[in-house]
Amino acid sequence: MNTTQLKYFIAVYDEKNITAAAKRCFISQPSISNAIKDLEGELETQLFIRHKKGVSITDEGHHLYPLALRITNDIIKLPELFKRRKKRLPITLSIFPNLSPSHLTNLLKSIKSDNENLKITLVSENTPSDAKITLDMFKKDDEIFAPLWEETYKLCANKTHPLVKSKELTPKDLHNFDFIECPSCDAHQQTIGLLACDGLSLNISATGEDKSQVVYLVKSGFGISFLPEGILEANPDLAIIPFNGPKMFRRIGFCYPANKTLSPALSKILKFLY
Repeated sequence: MNTTQLKYFIAVYDEKNITAAAKRCFISQPSISNAIKDLEGELETQLFIRHKKGVSITDEGHHLYPLALRITNDIIKLPELFKRRKKRLPITLSIFPNLSPSHLTNLLKSIKSDNENLKITLVSENTPSDAKITLDMFKKDDEIFAPLWEETYKLCANKTHPLVKSKELTPKDLHNFDFIECPSCDAHQQTIGLLACDGLSLNISATGEDKSQVVYLVKSGFGISFLPEGILEANPDLAIIPFNGPKMFRRIGFCYPANKTLSPALSKILKFLY
């Protein structure tokens, strides 16, 4: 079986006449008749009933018709599909963990809507990439950082924590409360330092190497902590406590090499973003 046979079958089906189908396909009547016979032989079924006025279509012919249309249309589309694949511009983006799901999703949606021919691969933060969506503090000297959004740090706790019932807290209200620290977090170190300047202190009850670990410790009831809005957005089972104190935030942006020729895909994204 081949696509030519299916093409001739479709023509005969549409025209209900072999002579008319032959004219439509620009071939002789015997050629199209032989092709239909060969197709019927391969399928071991009769597709048409011949008579003086033309042909009648059998149940098997009606069954084959939509299948033949789909197969021939798919084959016609194949070259265009591969052309589109060749035209797609590849780019690899590394993503810092625990970013705001809504901000990140909206960013990727916007990039896609304006650049349909991009082929984006997302990888973890330490995997080699063309560009990074990360925090400003991780920008290297030979990189450019273009801001995207900011996430404010919020005081949070397990929903059973006694401070959850407070209408609003000030820094002095945190004195001697169990606090979960992330040593690499500037916001945590600023908070501890500011409290110390006023003669106040936090009881460091647990330590997490990164924000994900801090989340687990807060949920488990080890104490209170400050976490970015993006992380809290993904963890609605944590309680946010109103806090009247120094505002802390982290800045998220698009980070890319300053001294390299930009790839076509990266150039398109930067042109869209800025």
